[in-house]
Amino acid sequence: MSGRKIVHVDMDAFYASVEQRDKPELRGRPVVVAWRGNRSVVCAASYEARRFGVHSAMPALRAERLCPAAIFVPPDFSRYRAVSQQVREIFRRYTDLIEPLSLDEAYLDVTVNKPALETATQVARLIRQQIREELRLTASAGVAPNKFLAKIASDWRKPDGLFVIRPEQVDGFLAPLPVERLPGVGKVTADRLNVLGIKSVADLRTFTLEELEQRFGRYGQRLYELARGIDEHPVTPNRPTRSISAEDTFPNDLTLAELEPVIRTLAQKVWAAARREQRPARTVVLKLKTPEFKILTRSYTPPAPPASVEEVIAIALELRARVLALPRQRYRLAGVGLSNFIDPNTYFPPRLF
Repeated sequence: MSGRKIVHVDMDAFYASVEQRDKPELRGRPVVVAWRGNRSVVCAASYEARRFGVHSAMPALRAERLCPAAIFVPPDFSRYRAVSQQVREIFRRYTDLIEPLSLDEAYLDVTVNKPALETATQVARLIRQQIREELRLTASAGVAPNKFLAKIASDWRKPDGLFVIRPEQVDGFLAPLPVERLPGVGKVTADRLNVLGIKSVADLRTFTLEELEQRFGRYGQRLYELARGIDEHPVTPNRPTRSISAEDTFPNDLTLAELEPVIRTLAQKVWAAARREQRPARTVVLKLKTPEFKILTRSYTPPAPPASVEEVIAIALELRARVLALPRQRYRLAGVGLSNFIDPNTYFPPRLF
């Protein structure tokens, strides 16, 4: 074991909980955070709605069928970001080693913590208490010797729970778990493991490193280590943004010719978000999705990073022109993104002469 003390904090039904906190009439009611419409998906669901089987990423129409009494609330991401910053300010009272995964969850390395508390469990308890008292929200936390175990632990007693996996408990805790609980084991990998008779972590431990590498390549080593509770990945604060994008799913499918105003609007949103990065992006990306859910992407990296929103719009529209499509081809979604961010202190524009 690395000797680290890691806490994973996960806000409970974050978007929906913020809505219920700020709007008393929603408390105790099944709340679904989503735009209404044929193409909308659920951003979050309160625990009252989850009892009906509603969950995030579900089509909003299906959520409405599962829970006819659900109250649909359009998302307000600027408000959620502001609350997320308040949560992180609480984290910073204990450590600067914070790795956000999203607005509602983060890893904290509290091996050495600012108040010099003796245990990571004390840190997790105080963080949860302060989130409850100061922000009137609840959070679940997991405490463990590494990141992947802490993330599993935070989900163990949700909502509003705390679960601790001490170093001496790792082997016993992991052994009975289904292999699907391991990071990176999705349906395809689980099916491949099941064919080999591997259904639990204990089953996985019966295979040697060589056998797993032979069957799963480089991921075989990761499986071997996870089955034994090994994860040396450190908490990485201030992880640089790799890409920023904005997407729009349309009420009715659009042709390429009809996409220009959409692309302009998306490019403006992306440019505004990228300005906060204070780092130039080299690459512009256009994403399109057909009614058959086929995804098309086009990208371009100009000699120098785009210097204005007008330049981003021009490149995105030029990328649209590079899409070879039948006249009747339509699209259900469009997205514009910026990627390949660079440090302005180390970038030197190409010489013209």
